Amino acid sequence: MKRTLFTATVLAAIAAGQPALAGEAKRSTFGAMPDGRPVAAVTLSNGKGVSATIIALGASIQAVTMPDRDGKVEDVQIGYDKIDGYLTKPEFFGATVGRVANRIAKGRFTLDGKSYSTPVNNGPNSLHGGTKGFDKVLWEVTDVQSGPTASVTMRYVSPDGDMGYPGTLTTYATYSLNDANHLTIEYRATTDKPTVVNLSNHAYWNMAGVGSPRGAMGHVVTIPADRFTPTDATSIPTGGHKSVAGTVFDFRQPRAVGDRVRDAGDPQIEYGRGYDHNWVIGDRVTPDQHLMARVVEPVSGRGFELWSNQPGLQFYSGNFFDGTIKGKKDQILRMGDAIVMEPQLFPDAPNQRDFPSVRLAPGQTYRNVMTYRLFVER
Repeated sequence: MKRTLFTATVLAAIAAGQPALAGEAKRSTFGAMPDGRPVAAVTLSNGKGVSATIIALGASIQAVTMPDRDGKVEDVQIGYDKIDGYLTKPEFFGATVGRVANRIAKGRFTLDGKSYSTPVNNGPNSLHGGTKGFDKVLWEVTDVQSGPTASVTMRYVSPDGDMGYPGTLTTYATYSLNDANHLTIEYRATTDKPTVVNLSNHAYWNMAGVGSPRGAMGHVVTIPADRFTPTDATSIPTGGHKSVAGTVFDFRQPRAVGDRVRDAGDPQIEYGRGYDHNWVIGDRVTPDQHLMARVVEPVSGRGFELWSNQPGLQFYSGNFFDGTIKGKKDQILRMGDAIVMEPQLFPDAPNQRDFPSVRLAPGQTYRNVMTYRLFVER
């Protein structure tokens, strides 16, 4: 829906005595690729002072703005103000990650009796699809809608053999924002031959606001999971589940991230330099969404509930920010300045028989839907 049509619709609704449509999707350009192709941007906004800007490079969240309990509006997404940072040091900021999010051991897997390999880019393993995953490609904007729910849909067609993965995979990413302050991301994908798929979004959240010296370690987190998947020293799951009871991974009751994130007494924390693990929310993808996590920043009151249909939640506490990245507002990013929560299937699932399957066959549709229910705690 074009902006002129949106405006006309609002005026017509007012004339008819009906409530006006609050949501708007506004197109712009966020710089250009090295080859000169423009990078489209779409800003979704509602009538509650919340907005989200999505850029076509990596189908990424570039910004999310929202008020605090005093009405002060801040951007709560860590990233860059300009395209240059996303091109030179992307760090997966707000990006769609895939074909297979998270890690594949040694970049190798077997599907239907045939061996495949994808580039190694994280120690000995492949991370988030390899050296040129979905976060590093320019997606096509296929639909922009204003109305009660503002939305943008982007598409990327990954050819057969892309990063070593079999099958031509056609993926759609739809971002939507409604007047309830629900920011929803829905991924759908189809293939022309059997392949493996595990998409997610790598949004970096600091609910205190970009540039806040408080960082994210004071964020109070609740995760309704009684198990997690322990890993080896290279962050590959060892294959089983472990109870969170009595460990630093127990977030069944609200707890600040920083309370135990540096507890070197737990080798799992030592491996990841903090939290970088998969919590087991369920054992399969579900038709409807369920609660994955709740996050609140006590000083500002800003927070979100994360809902999804996925069985796993990868929680990452920003452990590898080392002061070499300058983000928005010229902030030097340090360890713990943001957190990431990725609803997905489990890490290294192509190589783990007891994990939910990431196999996608022709005629099937992969779907991962996640909703950030943004709120302000008074």
